[in-house]
Amino acid sequence: MNFCSKCGSARIERTIPSGEDRARDVCGECGEVFYQNPKIVAGCIPIWEDKILLCKRAIEPRYGWWTLPAGYMENGETIAEGAKRETAEEACADVVVQQLFALFSLPEINQVYMIFLSQLANLDFSPGSESLECKLFSETEIPWSEIAFPTITHSLKFYFEDFKNGTFKQHIGDIKRKGGQLILQPQLTWDKTEIPSHW
Repeated sequence: MNFCSKCGSARIERTIPSGEDRARDVCGECGEVFYQNPKIVAGCIPIWEDKILLCKRAIEPRYGWWTLPAGYMENGETIAEGAKRETAEEACADVVVQQLFALFSLPEINQVYMIFLSQLANLDFSPGSESLECKLFSETEIPWSEIAFPTITHSLKFYFEDFKNGTFKQHIGDIKRKGGQLILQPQLTWDKTEIPSHW
């Protein structure tokens, strides 16, 4: 940051404010403290019968790789609204957002992923501006080696595991780098609901 958004001063200093435990950007003129907080990524697992809708990315990072529809929340919307909006933007799909399914903290990149189970309202979907392609996949059809992000891989694996077991759980964990790889460290998993008979 170059200027204070409160007073306009260019005297921005990186320092530990009084009563705090970490360095932050502080205006040297008026004392305003600027907090940088994690970004929330909201997304959906769009379900149709025994298949999941995935999008092939048309943007970096991971151009050409497959992902679930997900993206940063906007101000003024709920997490579920953000997940529904991202699905509409990336897959031109209408979904009924259901339960929170997976929550992942990624402290290395300051992100929190919140992935919801959702039911496709119909089969009227197509690639949005950020997608090259959208397609329904069964578990055996998913291109596992071409999934864009660890959060998506874990979400999909948890989904199909729970589907087979007949009960969806909520999965919470941290994804941290260990030995050069991003590793999921599960924090909590609990039963939430039985799979509806029409799925």
